[in-house]
Amino acid sequence: MKGWRGLAAGAAALAVAVSGCGTSTNSGSGTETKEITVWLMDGSAAPTLTDALNKEFESANGIKVKYEVQKWTGIQEKLTTALASSTPPDVIELGNTQIASFADQGTLADLTADAGQFNSGEWLGGLKDSLTLNGKQYGVPFYAANRTVIYRTDLFQAAGIAQPPTSRAEWIDAINKLKAANASNPDFQALYLPGQSWYFLLSLIWDEGGDIAKQDNGKWTSTLDSAQSKAGFEAYKALYDASAAKKAPADIDEAKPQQYEVFQTGNVGMMIGLPWELGSAVKDKPELKEKTAAFPIPSKKAGSTAPVFLGGSNLAIPTASKNAEAAKKWLALLSSKKYQDMLAEGGAVPGTSKDTSKLESNAVGKALAASAPNGKVTPSSPKWAAVEAGQNPLKDALTAYLSGAKPLDAATKDAADAVTKALG
Repeated sequence: MKGWRGLAAGAAALAVAVSGCGTSTNSGSGTETKEITVWLMDGSAAPTLTDALNKEFESANGIKVKYEVQKWTGIQEKLTTALASSTPPDVIELGNTQIASFADQGTLADLTADAGQFNSGEWLGGLKDSLTLNGKQYGVPFYAANRTVIYRTDLFQAAGIAQPPTSRAEWIDAINKLKAANASNPDFQALYLPGQSWYFLLSLIWDEGGDIAKQDNGKWTSTLDSAQSKAGFEAYKALYDASAAKKAPADIDEAKPQQYEVFQTGNVGMMIGLPWELGSAVKDKPELKEKTAAFPIPSKKAGSTAPVFLGGSNLAIPTASKNAEAAKKWLALLSSKKYQDMLAEGGAVPGTSKDTSKLESNAVGKALAASAPNGKVTPSSPKWAAVEAGQNPLKDALTAYLSGAKPLDAATKDAADAVTKALG
């Protein structure tokens, strides 16, 4: 998942945002499109993919693609300004927790009737949910990634753990074996688990049958204080308490410090992370490449994977695009198997294809592929972004519960009240 913050930056940003947007010979009916503008984010797609895609599109349609790579920093302001203009880009990339907010503002085209040409039958359920608002679809899944358990194969072997765990009980057993095998190291953590890893908390809540919130007649009510959701918090605490004598702080998340930096120290057996985090660790310490692998987050049910948060991006067409039909053709080409396979080869869960065979060339890819079909997303509410970006109630509840500042019932009730109020 990617996120954006802030409001439009005014006239100066407008001049930047609308420069070079899609053009046609005229703006009335019968317009002949000459060029479309596509905004994708830095790092989302390899140049080999976009170069081939744009070349094929231009050759097949006689329409030039003005392809522009955007930086994540400041993109909220740039997009807000561009979408409010009369000449926005024709295709934009949005973080998949952001679609509902922009759709609610009326700035994204309704693509419900067009979904078939984008291989909608191949969309993962969680990805479809991320671009749906009030029963209508405002985008096309681009790519996704989810968290897996990244582990040190050498430490597993030394601790006598022959196979990665396939249930939560086996996982805790592996943690205990790692701790026992490394008892002489006071800094060793079998599982590095900071107290505010709320995306992982969602896996446990969903695995227990709970959820963040439910919608009834258009109204969202949080269910974080349900018995099932509380069981997810208890499962988190069990893993947190078992992880090490010297635990990660209860009041930090996986980004402060970056958990891959902690993993690099050699004092960590496992972390729950995204593929790029392992990539960063290996880049800094190449010797880890042959000593690391991954397995899906185990379910409490033996032999099953826990549901995972599907982070990633969707693609949308602004309502004010003058070249919407050409933009749909570009999206349809990207949705084809050829380019979905290229996304998978690049290490991402493809957005419009359930075929992940190209992703399974390494252990992390196999773990992603195994767990992605069981993926879910946060509530599809225009107001969710503010919950995630602000004083996140799930983080607060975790810290309060793990530190002993509040009992479970009080921590989850406070979180549920805060989410219900925010989504209200």
